[in-house]
Amino acid sequence: MSDLTDEIAASAAQCVVEEGLEYGPAKRRALKMLGLPPKTPLPNNDQVEAQVHEYIALFCADTQPAELLALRQHALMWMKRLQDFRPYLGGAVWHGTATRLSDIYLQLFCDDEKSCEIELINQGLDFEARTVNGLHGEPVEALSIHSYCKDLGEEIGVHLLINEYDDVRGALKADAHGRTPRGDVLAVQRLIDA
Repeated sequence: MSDLTDEIAASAAQCVVEEGLEYGPAKRRALKMLGLPPKTPLPNNDQVEAQVHEYIALFCADTQPAELLALRQHALMWMKRLQDFRPYLGGAVWHGTATRLSDIYLQLFCDDEKSCEIELINQGLDFEARTVNGLHGEPVEALSIHSYCKDLGEEIGVHLLINEYDDVRGALKADAHGRTPRGDVLAVQRLIDA
């Protein structure tokens, strides 16, 4: 990795941890922070993730583990609440790099995308619906909720990405490092218990 790519990854990691940005926006913010042109080659997500781990170890080691635990417990509560939709936790909360500024991302798998909306309405919950890129780059519906996390004393963004029922098979393929990209209720409970 070049020195410039290292510097971009380190700046992006700072944005991820301190501002709760996702990797893509964090890399673009890093270019601006460093005064680099928009076409500058960017580090890949693995490089940014390595820098996020390093940044957390250096600057957040005393607070991040408790924040991560609170987010995982909050995610588990939502997963149980939405268990009919086969929820899987992904993102920073699953991978262990989340801080109190991180959002929770749940992949839901159901036959009818509107059934989740109806369930949220029946539970009296306000949500914002939008379209985002799904597991395979195809457009999927995302329902975003602001949920109060008692352990952190603040609102957390919970994003429900609605996938087709059978897409769960492809959602569990290991990444290039052999890691599972997301976990179900039992897997999240094991992380909490550990």
